[in-house]
Amino acid sequence: MKDILKRDFYLQDGLTVAKALLGKVLIREKDGQQYAFKIVETEAYMGVEDKGAHVYGGKPTTRTKPLFGIGGRTYVYLIYGMYNCLNIAANEEGTPHCVLIRAVEPLDEVSTVYSQSNRPIKSKKLQDLTNGPGKLCKALEIDRGLNEVDVTQVGPLYIIDGEVPDQIIADKRINIDYAEEYKDKAWRFYIAQNSYVSVLKK
Repeated sequence: MKDILKRDFYLQDGLTVAKALLGKVLIREKDGQQYAFKIVETEAYMGVEDKGAHVYGGKPTTRTKPLFGIGGRTYVYLIYGMYNCLNIAANEEGTPHCVLIRAVEPLDEVSTVYSQSNRPIKSKKLQDLTNGPGKLCKALEIDRGLNEVDVTQVGPLYIIDGEVPDQIIADKRINIDYAEEYKDKAWRFYIAQNSYVSVLKK
């Protein structure tokens, strides 16, 4: 197995971490088994001035507390009262940047079967298992019980090194029309030509 990404990796700004996470491998450990997923799409959220971020305005809440801690911990939240979303806190303590993991690709048959068992779908396209933030959380059994997990250590969720993508595409973030001028920031990143990406650039 490749090395776990160390703390220093996450102590960079959210844009840097969002791009650098592409090609890295998210490990979901459950009942002594490791399942491996390549990170193929991310979104950066850039702290208290970012009108698309939960921390916009700068006041910590019980919900957003993990983002104000040191980079390298998870922030899992619920959207639409139904779907969990996995984020990784970035930057130094007190600077609440984060990266939303938008899509992942299972790296072996064991990981694919695990995803299918948690998220049975009618589609014959394997990509539909994990090509969205809510989808991948369902497929990987990620819920708010995994909030504030330190991904720099072996545990239920951690991230190891992977291959650097040949080409990265930057585009607008998804479903943040409320963010005014920040809705058009090209702060979503994905691996070019990867079929697991949720939304391709038009």
